[in-house]
Amino acid sequence: MDMQGIFISFEGVDGVGKTTQVERLREYCEARGREVVVTREPGGTPLGATIRQLLLNGVPQSSADIAPRAEALLFAADRAQHVAEVIRPALQRGAVVITDRYLDSSLAYQAGGRELTAQEIRDLSMWATNNLLPERTYLLDMDPALSHARLEHGEDRMESAGDDFQRRTRQAFLDLAADEPDRFRVIDAGKPIEQVWAAIESDVKGLL
Repeated sequence: MDMQGIFISFEGVDGVGKTTQVERLREYCEARGREVVVTREPGGTPLGATIRQLLLNGVPQSSADIAPRAEALLFAADRAQHVAEVIRPALQRGAVVITDRYLDSSLAYQAGGRELTAQEIRDLSMWATNNLLPERTYLLDMDPALSHARLEHGEDRMESAGDDFQRRTRQAFLDLAADEPDRFRVIDAGKPIEQVWAAIESDVKGLL
């Protein structure tokens, strides 16, 4: 019998502990004999890493800002390559693919701040990935004021955007989850790591 590949994404504002839970899930699936591919966005491929540099640092020898539509297309190009090069081939082999951020991060972070609507960004992303959505999305939810205190590294461009932005982003994630209850599981990331993992474990059993 062919193993079905399973596509899982982790979402949430920075500092909620996604990396820790991704690793837990990797170990759990591997212990059950599954091949696991862990990846991330943006930058999950060599092309994506190049695009990520442009998005985070701007374009060398250019004083012009990246136009909002160009920026959306660059994020979509990163995702298109990520799916074509990493995610789909792994799913076709029957692997469990776990990504730290995917489509929903684009929707939560880009909605509200830019000239594009969430629907346009979603449509663009669905076109770029040939309609690939995760089977399960774990939203690690937490008050951004608390998650912010957990960040141990310097803030990047997105993280330094302020408390209002973080609160809006959190709410955007919760709204996305409410729209797609079959795909999302909202998990209280303010709880101890073991309890967060227990909630994920009890759900993922059914997927595997």
